[in-house]
Amino acid sequence: MQEFHYEAKVIWAQVDANQHMRHSAYADFAAQARIELLEQVGLSAKVFQKQMLGPILLREELVYYKEVNLSEKIRVTCEMTRCKADASRWSIRSVLFREDGVKAAVILVDGAWMDLVKRKMTGLENELLELFMDAPKSKDFLME
Repeated sequence: MQEFHYEAKVIWAQVDANQHMRHSAYADFAAQARIELLEQVGLSAKVFQKQMLGPILLREELVYYKEVNLSEKIRVTCEMTRCKADASRWSIRSVLFREDGVKAAVILVDGAWMDLVKRKMTGLENELLELFMDAPKSKDFLME
């Protein structure tokens, strides 16, 4: 996959007392974009349930640039910036754009896969690894 983006509209529940999108909504949109990305490469919730796996976050960093307002349409891009060879650890950068194309935030996450039976982090089996590695990669992507 060469490029990915997720589009949505800011709803009333995502707005704060300052009449712009609340800080945690940025993270929520980035999380939904990552889930949509995983589904697009073939890693749906059903696949995870069958394999007894789940994505977990180890770190999340948000940098805010511009306000986003109620009813505004947003676009979120996602690209992998780093990954271990077995995908046991990975990093994804999401960029949230306002409908006028202005960059509103950058969300960086470091994640891993959890074996839901053993409750331990794990790598991906070959079939799932191939799917995951089809995710778009940044120009500065680092394979470890």
